[in-house]
Amino acid sequence: MKKYNTLLYYCYSPIVNAEEFAADHLKFCKSLNLVGRIIVADEGLNGTISGTKEACEAYMKAVHADERFAKTEFKIDEVDEPSFIKMHCRYKTEIVHSGLRDSSIIDPNKQTGKHLEPTDFLSMKDDEDVVILDVRSNYEHKLGRFKNAITFDIDNFREFPNQIDALAQYKDKKILTYCTGGIKCEKASALLLHHGFENVYQLHGGIIKYGKEAGGKDFEGQCYVFDNRIAVDVNSVNPTVVSTCYNCGTKTQKMINCANPECNEHITQCDECGDALQGCCSEACTTHPRKRPYDGTGYYVKVPQQVLSH
Repeated sequence: MKKYNTLLYYCYSPIVNAEEFAADHLKFCKSLNLVGRIIVADEGLNGTISGTKEACEAYMKAVHADERFAKTEFKIDEVDEPSFIKMHCRYKTEIVHSGLRDSSIIDPNKQTGKHLEPTDFLSMKDDEDVVILDVRSNYEHKLGRFKNAITFDIDNFREFPNQIDALAQYKDKKILTYCTGGIKCEKASALLLHHGFENVYQLHGGIIKYGKEAGGKDFEGQCYVFDNRIAVDVNSVNPTVVSTCYNCGTKTQKMINCANPECNEHITQCDECGDALQGCCSEACTTHPRKRPYDGTGYYVKVPQQVLSH
């Protein structure tokens, strides 16, 4: 039996004095010896945390006891070791950065796509009048995505609003949006509704919940996650590998960050190229003076940039 849990969750619920809440919440998490990353904004919470099962149970109980977050749904993974090294809880303007802060346009508590449970998503996804839309960034969907999904070449979610015009041809279709845990779909689907799309749905709980409750059928590849696991398996029904090595083009589902911290590019890289390039994306990055030692994982703890004395 695995000793630790990793929790993925979010909750759109207004928080008064959110900056103060973030500071207090960090102290609470540290008191439970949790590690992870939590974003706090005026609009709610977005977190991935990890710790002993007992600590995670205590955390979930405390969050649910707060009436603002009583509806929070936690996706729980059992893990061999904590999925982070440190605990961060920071205040930001949004819990997922869309670049759209006008609440009259984007407020998931007022309007969002119809939530589809994983089994309902599974039964609908192949219908002729359905389009499956991946709202994640390119490094995520290159690692894994639903079969026949529409994807965009975007580096982050705040670029998604600029892609709406490209979807105009599908206005008469049912749009099924999905992302890792559901948080991006709340805003993406709200934005689509704002732009006149009428039949907009979202995969409740995202890819992670779909894997747990629907076996991950037809999700090709792995799911990128924002902790030191980097990627997790989803499909236990008909798994396949869709990603290729950034350097040599062979099939691989191993994802790394470039060992050059000033590059830090997310890429898929086979072990052979990883060893040859010391975990870098290119020969040029191997010569960078701050190149991090490559231990085969391609995951690095962020460290402050060195200040050079003159």
